[in-house]
Amino acid sequence: MELRHLRYFRAVAEEKHFGRAAERLHMAQPPLSQQIRQLEDELGVRLLDRTTRRVELTAAGRAYLDRVRVVLGEVEAAGDEARRIASGVEGRLVIGCVGSATYSLLPALVVALRREFPLLDVAVRGEMLVPDQVAELMAHRLDVALLRPPVEELGVRLTTLRRDGLIVLLPDTHPLASRRRLRVEDLRGQDMVVHASRRSVMHGAVVSLCREAGFEPHVRHEVEETSTLVTFVAAGLGIAVVPEPVAALGVDGVTHRPLASPSAYVDLAAAVRAEDDRPAPARALQVLATVLAQT
Repeated sequence: MELRHLRYFRAVAEEKHFGRAAERLHMAQPPLSQQIRQLEDELGVRLLDRTTRRVELTAAGRAYLDRVRVVLGEVEAAGDEARRIASGVEGRLVIGCVGSATYSLLPALVVALRREFPLLDVAVRGEMLVPDQVAELMAHRLDVALLRPPVEELGVRLTTLRRDGLIVLLPDTHPLASRRRLRVEDLRGQDMVVHASRRSVMHGAVVSLCREAGFEPHVRHEVEETSTLVTFVAAGLGIAVVPEPVAALGVDGVTHRPLASPSAYVDLAAAVRAEDDRPAPARALQVLATVLAQT
């Protein structure tokens, strides 16, 4: 027995006529009749009562038709699902994101992906440091990573998305909060809250800025997550240099000022595995480009 036997039987049972069923199946009537007889012989039951004008289902044939419809429906659904997954409109997509982009970009991206591909299961992991994102990407636990370059892993393909200016977060009561714009030199001697050393691109960016201005930053606290960093600033534990999108958090007690320096910026990039040719990550990058163009 093959699937074609089931399809032939369904057509004859629904048309109740071998001629019409043959036309529906785009085949000649004699081979169709032969295939139905083969099916009945294999089952050992009569499925159809034949007359010169009409074909009627037997009781066994009616029961068999119910099962055949379920089987063929599942087979056709499986094929449709496979095609949707192969085209990237269905399946699972896991996106990792650095803290600053978690607040400013990730919500709009997820909304757009769900609107464009409602059958795609989108999972997100926010507040990830770059080394963790790269490790999870290469372990196939992330499909797309929104991160801050540089990335030294050769198996990662980067697409630069935008350049974010750096700002200074300060408690509302801080003396520097009265200024409209700050210079890097203004940070000299200030207690600072920074991202964790050796694991964060932002940590290196802050240290480099200060050293270019001729001093070492006075690091009071190191934290893993951007939300924790902002909370520490609100508590008066120090000031912080962060990408401008962090201002979207809008935490009470915290103000922000632009940082005047030609090198006061960091890039945001999308990373995928270099060998990953699946359509879902590629579609996500296309949607991401559209979201960025609209913001």
